[in-house]
Amino acid sequence: MEGVEFGHSLKLEKQLNFIIELDKVKNIFRKTKLFDSNRFENDAEHSWTVSIMAVLLKEYSNFEVDIEKVMIMLLLHDVVEIDAGDTFLYSADRNEAAEREEKAANRIFGLLETEQKELFISLWKEFEERETNEAKFASVFDRLEPLIQNYLTEGYTWKKHNITYEMVLKKNKHIKDGSEEIWNFVLLLLQKAVEKGYLQKE
Repeated sequence: MEGVEFGHSLKLEKQLNFIIELDKVKNIFRKTKLFDSNRFENDAEHSWTVSIMAVLLKEYSNFEVDIEKVMIMLLLHDVVEIDAGDTFLYSADRNEAAEREEKAANRIFGLLETEQKELFISLWKEFEERETNEAKFASVFDRLEPLIQNYLTEGYTWKKHNITYEMVLKKNKHIKDGSEEIWNFVLLLLQKAVEKGYLQKE
């Protein structure tokens, strides 16, 4: 697909063509279904939902955070999947996926001029590394949403891919680094999922 040309401002053209490129995230479907089980969620819906969650649930952060920065991280974190594709959280391919995603970040954010490119790549890497308070808090919601989705769909993805309670705990335990209170909620949710037969223990 060709970009747009305005003959007005090169910077503006690059920014608008970047936005056009981002439209592709609407066609990248995840492994989890929507809360109502109607269909699989796409990356754009996921990014929007977790951004809303972060703003709404800011009071449960373990620390003060720059919520605007958290939102930008969440809106950008899956953009790389335009090139790299969606990698399942429990996949053994995650190391190879990291290499694909870094290459994708350089290409996609490289559509922008240097200042914004470097800012967005920096925020994307910060989110991936989960070392700052904002990254830890943003990661809470990237993991929380699919847990709720699985619960509301009676363990659809867990059952389909033979995911156990212990696997879910291991992959999501860093939620507590961003929010102890939300982690305590997750533990209760997972226990109920086990009791209802949505999730099996080893």
